[in-house]
Amino acid sequence: MPRILVIDDDRQIREMLLQMLEIEGYEVMVAPNGKEALKLQAQNPADLVITDLIMPEKEGIETIREFQERYPKTDIIAISGGGVVGPESYLKIAKSLGAKKTYVKPIRREELLSGIREVLSPE
Repeated sequence: MPRILVIDDDRQIREMLLQMLEIEGYEVMVAPNGKEALKLQAQNPADLVITDLIMPEKEGIETIREFQERYPKTDIIAISGGGVVGPESYLKIAKSLGAKKTYVKPIRREELLSGIREVLSPE
């Protein structure tokens, strides 16, 4: 089963996604920011990264850039609840940097699971 790395500074969101994805049979790792996520990826590579965009330490846009440089075969899904300019602007940047899918928080469970299956399915 594919391994998924969830990056979000909100502990409740990390735990909710962890539980939801484990129930679906995925192996899941979690990180509170991009800095920790990159350490985890180096130790135990994930097939898919689901990252928030607005975070302390290392925010999502910078994290996506680094993942694309270091781990170009790892797929990325970006999620955002917004920020100063609203989530759509951040998600548009994430998409331009290589995120396969983008979602505005709160995310509907089935919509996210469907996106994950689509991204991970071989073409």
